Amino acid sequence: MPGLAPHAAPEAPAALEPQLDVFLARHEDELIGFRRDLHMHPELGFAEHRTTARIAERLRAVGLHPVILPGGTGLFCDIGPEDGYTVALRADIDALPLQDEKEDVPYRSTVPGVAHACGHDVHTTMVLGAGLFFAQQAAAGLLPGRVRLLFQPAEETPGGALDVMAAGGIVGVDRAFALHCDPRIEVGQLGLRTGAITAACDKVYVKVKGPGGHTARPHLTADLVYALAKIVTELPAALSRRVDPRSSLSLVWGRVSAGSVANAIPDDGIAEGTVRCLDDEAWHRAPEMMKSLLASVAAAYDVEASLEYARGVPPTVNEATSVQMFRDAAALVLGEEGAVPTPQSLGGEDFGWYLESIPGALARLGVKRPGSADDYDLHRGDFDVDEACIAVGVRVLTATALTALWDGNRPAAEPVEGAPLA
Repeated sequence: MPGLAPHAAPEAPAALEPQLDVFLARHEDELIGFRRDLHMHPELGFAEHRTTARIAERLRAVGLHPVILPGGTGLFCDIGPEDGYTVALRADIDALPLQDEKEDVPYRSTVPGVAHACGHDVHTTMVLGAGLFFAQQAAAGLLPGRVRLLFQPAEETPGGALDVMAAGGIVGVDRAFALHCDPRIEVGQLGLRTGAITAACDKVYVKVKGPGGHTARPHLTADLVYALAKIVTELPAALSRRVDPRSSLSLVWGRVSAGSVANAIPDDGIAEGTVRCLDDEAWHRAPEMMKSLLASVAAAYDVEASLEYARGVPPTVNEATSVQMFRDAAALVLGEEGAVPTPQSLGGEDFGWYLESIPGALARLGVKRPGSADDYDLHRGDFDVDEACIAVGVRVLTATALTALWDGNRPAAEPVEGAPLA
């Protein structure tokens, strides 16, 4: 790739594949070993001290200068010219509070009750691998811009993305990309979707108060259980009528509690649930809408109701041009059939915080062994991947970042054909 300029796309792709082949022939085993080490030593959100140290050590070994976040976990690292067009690649580094239930692998978690059951160890390793390749390119004067590696803590908590942003992690970034493991897609395929790919996910806590009383005389008090039942049923229905149905705004309760005996009307009760949404505007409006609706229903039954609305993450809304860059990169390193449509998910992903500020996209990387009947899923104690996905992910991230650097001003793209809701 000698002499590449940001718009040298026609010549650049032909040179990339052989260079990646040479790099991965030398480093793939090391990267698999790095992933296994992280898998054996998982750390929960904002406690990823060992993980952060291991990443920083490897980056420093190739002459890079990682910046540890003020909280002591997570880091970011620039590669290439300081004033160049900048593309960020993000990895989340935290694990889940789950027991590792795998029994036949040498890299099973050594930490009781903590496991990489969502693939964050794989995400970290792929971004590290891409970074090592880019460090090699930059040293040879072949990197046509700047790449910023974001190793983010506490995606599952969540909150880590906000810490990265507060530390200046996306200042000067023109576009951002991330991969997430998908055990439903085979290795060698990349799942793409324009628009919302994951949902906003917030938590709501409703507390209802009344004077209490005897069940024989509900007319002399406020029938709190009945009122709470009305709140639980009417709020989701009313909320769904206040927004465009295409936003997929939903309120689902997970816990309802009131009273302790059959013949006494209690003086308080609670309901807890989650709000999920695929539309950014509806997500921003949701708290005030819920507060207004709750007050209306509570007043009808003469009870006091309070709302605690805990923001989680916004929807992850993929920008069309960035999705096109993913698609072009997949065609280059995986073949024309490498990119496949992927469904929306109502799960949350805090990569959405970055995409509220800068354009970018999240794609789903196939981690299922081709032809396998394995039925792994995310957030399960038996979750695992075909480690061939690591080299695939390095190829995709590298080609995508370079595509963005070569042609950061690509015209608006047609959306990838959608798929049904997951």
